[in-house]
Amino acid sequence: MLIRIKKLFTIKGYCLFMVCMLLVGTGISITMPYLSLYSTEELGMSAGAFGVFMAVSSLSGVLINSFIAKRSDSGVNRKLVIIIAMLSSALGYVSYLLFHNYFLLLLVVTVFNGLGAAAMPQIFAFAQESANASKSDDKTFALSTLRSLVSLGFLIGPLGGTIILGLAGYEGLVLGTSVIFLIIASLVFFFLSNQSNTVHTKRNNKLPVPASSLKNKQIRYPFIAFILLFAVNAINVINTPLFIVNELHGSHAVVGIVVSVCAGLEIPIMIGLGALGKKISNHSLMIISCFIAGAYYIILATASHSWILIAAQLLQAVFVAIVMGNGLSYFTELLPSSPGISATIYSNGSTIGRLVGNLGGGFIATYIGFRFVNLVCLLLVLLSFFILWKARFHKQSEVTLEESNSVS
Repeated sequence: MLIRIKKLFTIKGYCLFMVCMLLVGTGISITMPYLSLYSTEELGMSAGAFGVFMAVSSLSGVLINSFIAKRSDSGVNRKLVIIIAMLSSALGYVSYLLFHNYFLLLLVVTVFNGLGAAAMPQIFAFAQESANASKSDDKTFALSTLRSLVSLGFLIGPLGGTIILGLAGYEGLVLGTSVIFLIIASLVFFFLSNQSNTVHTKRNNKLPVPASSLKNKQIRYPFIAFILLFAVNAINVINTPLFIVNELHGSHAVVGIVVSVCAGLEIPIMIGLGALGKKISNHSLMIISCFIAGAYYIILATASHSWILIAAQLLQAVFVAIVMGNGLSYFTELLPSSPGISATIYSNGSTIGRLVGNLGGGFIATYIGFRFVNLVCLLLVLLSFFILWKARFHKQSEVTLEESNSVS
């Protein structure tokens, strides 16, 4: 394993990609837990208005991200795209301090956050191109390791956000987040080479970019499955704390333990599963993740004590690690010549899935109860399994690439 980790650094720019991904995760998670509080307490939004605000800004990210992805694989300077996206993210957070009118803030944040949403998939795409240029034979491990650093940032960020909030209030929190994105933009500007331009040029002369990849069933079916799996995870994040407190009569301390155990296990499992990329196909891992998630939700649906949920977090951590860590590599295998589009499809699937889960989780719990939400999640996991099984990848990389390139 140590030798494989060392080989990752032979990929040009990989160390910089690692730093950027860690900072991206940290920057997002510093403000995320407190954004709803700031919006309701300082800007006077209702909870419903804030939900609409986040939904609109998230969907704008999906649309703008898709628009950028199609062009980033056809010759657009990917480095410049990343820099603009990071600057847009910084301006998006500063906008919370500058605009207090709801509709004006919604318009500005929708535009800036939409542009900023392209940052992470474009960094992944750049990393994939660098791995190809460096002739790395361990791309799945490289990408899953980068994804694990985003998760590490999500562990670091909330603690840092608490400290900043206590020292400088909401203004310091928002400005601190903006500074992180400015730092990433600066690192990319000064230290990231433009090596991917030659890759773009060669590909642009030989292979047309699949502008509508979702027309291909081999792409569309997994995309739908990933939306469902991310929705299930989002529902679990909302429902499990409520289930522990209201159904199992556990304490808030137990909730904290459950969240911490799962988050702490995700990162090493994600790295370990990435290392298995040479032995187990990403499609097989996705099928396995459905079985693991199914077992997890059966346990939750029948649990009678809160300690059972603590033990079950091992299953949840493996499920999350597979979907988040190997999901990107899954789409990369399906669209090997279009790193921007493959990363964007994965990113958009996660965004839409979280949006569906966040909006639907509370609604479902209100009408059927916290325990039975777990049965709904089980049904969604089973549906995902059947979709992935139908779209099973029979190692026909050439066929898939030919089909995706023929779509205009």
